[in-house]
Amino acid sequence: MSVAELKERHIAATATVNSLRERLKQRRQLLLDTDVAAYAKSQGRSAISFSTTDLICCRTLQGHTGKVYSLDWTPERNRIVSASQDGRLIVWNALTSQKTHAIKLQCPWVMTCAFAPNGQSVACGGLDSACSIFNLNSQVDRDGNIPVSRILTGHKGYVYSCQYVPDQETRLITSSGDQTCVLWDVTTGQRISVFGGEFPSGHTADVLSVSINSSNSNMFVSGSCDMTARLWDTRIASRAVGTYHGHQGDVNTVKFFPDGQRFGTGSDDSTCRLYDMRTGHQLQVYSQQHEGDDNDVPIVTSIAFSISGRLLFAGYSSGDCYVWDTLMAEVVLNLGTFQNSHEARISCLGLSSDGSALCTGSWDKNLKIWAFGGHRKVI
Repeated sequence: MSVAELKERHIAATATVNSLRERLKQRRQLLLDTDVAAYAKSQGRSAISFSTTDLICCRTLQGHTGKVYSLDWTPERNRIVSASQDGRLIVWNALTSQKTHAIKLQCPWVMTCAFAPNGQSVACGGLDSACSIFNLNSQVDRDGNIPVSRILTGHKGYVYSCQYVPDQETRLITSSGDQTCVLWDVTTGQRISVFGGEFPSGHTADVLSVSINSSNSNMFVSGSCDMTARLWDTRIASRAVGTYHGHQGDVNTVKFFPDGQRFGTGSDDSTCRLYDMRTGHQLQVYSQQHEGDDNDVPIVTSIAFSISGRLLFAGYSSGDCYVWDTLMAEVVLNLGTFQNSHEARISCLGLSSDGSALCTGSWDKNLKIWAFGGHRKVI
């Protein structure tokens, strides 16, 4: 059989597969006749009742002199690392509000930070297109700064997001403006796998966020300016496992649901969405009606789920932080209306590992820790 004949057969087979995929997608859409909230209401379920004393601001972390862009908790829940426009990483004791480390960065334009699973190292990335690793136990130099222990280079665009693989201090995933995600060996500084790029199933624009599945650390999801989220298997770098559509703007943030079978997204289109990883279905849209010009609609910057998944915390460019009931798709609380709320865009947020506290970071240069109060238990 000649090469030309093989090419023809390959083209025909590809067309057949694509046709079958489209038919399957249409069939699934026909069967998807409801969403989570509609079904829950049909079963007589109601939204969680929340009052302003059930989630209270117990601490404000002050020390940055520029906008806060990113934060992360340690697994033992008592420390937070934050990255700011002031070109510093600060490690905080979340129980006392004290700073334990203040790291001056070589590149002040830092956009992301993350704690290693053992809490002994932090990673950060930004407009220098690199991810820098700092060992918090290292001796400080003559200027009092912690030296860089490793620099991960290879991206051809800014590094927008980084996350350590759970329980693996030597593995880290980054996302970048070069339209790729990379799995790194932190010990050697080498790239293990590149996801996207020249592969046709990869993102077609900047990749803004990643979230690793804590139930199966081989799986991670990414969100991009191409308005999609994509699911990846670290063992198969050549193609995305799934592509999830629905948003009408950049997907700024992604986060796995606690059970590892679903994930949430937040977008410039002012909505959060919940997707089923196995079926590819969009299960629910979380959106508020906004008055005025469409250009003034607040964007979703960051999301996090409560430990049970019943609550979705979403930060917005307006300074609001909605607490959504994921089952009923209703806002049960808005931290942005509290007297001691942030005074500018909420740029990042994260939940402690035991689910007992929420930390929010803002362009007002501060971080705030919110704790469940009164009779309310962790949800």
